[in-house]
Amino acid sequence: MNVVSMTGKSSSRPIVTENDYPELREAVRRICEKFPLEYWNALEERDSYPTEFVDRLTREGFLAALIPEEYGGSGLPLRAAAVILQEINGNGCQASPCHAQMYIMGTLLRHGSEEQKQTYLPQIAAGKLRLQAFGITEPDTGSDTTKLKTRAKRKGDRYVIYGQKVWTSRALHSDLLLLLARTTPLEEVKKKTDGLSVFLIDLREAVGNGLSISPLPAMINHSTTEMFFDGLEIPETCLIGEEGKGFRYILDGMNAERILVATEALGDGYWCLNKAVDYAGSRKVFDRTIGTNQGVQFPLARAYVELQAADLMCRNAAAQFEAGLDCAASANMAKLLASEAAFKAADVAMQTLGGFSFAREYGLERKWRESRLYQIAPISTNLVLSYVAQHVLGMDRSY
Repeated sequence: MNVVSMTGKSSSRPIVTENDYPELREAVRRICEKFPLEYWNALEERDSYPTEFVDRLTREGFLAALIPEEYGGSGLPLRAAAVILQEINGNGCQASPCHAQMYIMGTLLRHGSEEQKQTYLPQIAAGKLRLQAFGITEPDTGSDTTKLKTRAKRKGDRYVIYGQKVWTSRALHSDLLLLLARTTPLEEVKKKTDGLSVFLIDLREAVGNGLSISPLPAMINHSTTEMFFDGLEIPETCLIGEEGKGFRYILDGMNAERILVATEALGDGYWCLNKAVDYAGSRKVFDRTIGTNQGVQFPLARAYVELQAADLMCRNAAAQFEAGLDCAASANMAKLLASEAAFKAADVAMQTLGGFSFAREYGLERKWRESRLYQIAPISTNLVLSYVAQHVLGMDRSY
């Protein structure tokens, strides 16, 4: 009986449009080959962070792709960073444990002081510091960011922080935390987006001194946590940019985040499609391969078409970002299309492999779970549709 390879390596050429950054793609593949499915399955069993994988990417300079050369990085465009994440997922590995460093760093780079950039960026680029944690979401406010309740009160030359964050991934595996907190009460600002500030916090000093972090078990091994701030004192030098302008700073990074995560999702989709196509071409039932049947062919072909369409949208959004254009609509639409195409490909692959898709050693059920998350985070599908309806179609605000 012919079945899909247990190693996670496809026997055929990957089904991806590879016309940019070929050397970068090949370099990422060589790293991924050293971390096969068995590695990721073992991590899931222990609910552990892929320290060795992240360290290898760091040493090779991939996580410093967007850091300018003057601070020790590669100074590559956003599209290059997207290619890195896509290739990680497209080769059976998982980019989410390290993707945040790419887009979080942008807030520091664009809005931090020169002193802050000189202090942190070279160390991040060299792998001496990890900037992987981003604290925004709260239990009661969710996507209604302007109503978050975490407060940072000024006390002389320091800030004192009280509040709670949830779904803060990688906080237990990061040295630094980018935190959004309210510095002016909501009832005292003219615009609800005012009065929010961004802080860069050294977790090595904060934990146990007013900050506690607890793991938050989830459907996938995402190293996510909840954070409790109970009088954490930080120096005013932790403030990024101007006090009260943090919401705008965060928005600047969200477009990059959505483009990167969208392309990352494509990697999962292509990986699942490769698995399904290989299996359909080798699995024989009734003396012929199941891929001979149009009932198997057509869903796979449609999944490929949808991935390709989403791929083009991701490339378009990245090009607009690099050109300095308003790419909010494109970034949101890319994220929506990629998240849906990726999960569609994963679901079709599950159906194609049948019972074998549930076996953990094949890796498909892990990718299926992983791909489902993209329709929820970092922004849900319905919020994307609301954005398009209001800001693109000119319809009345729905929330």
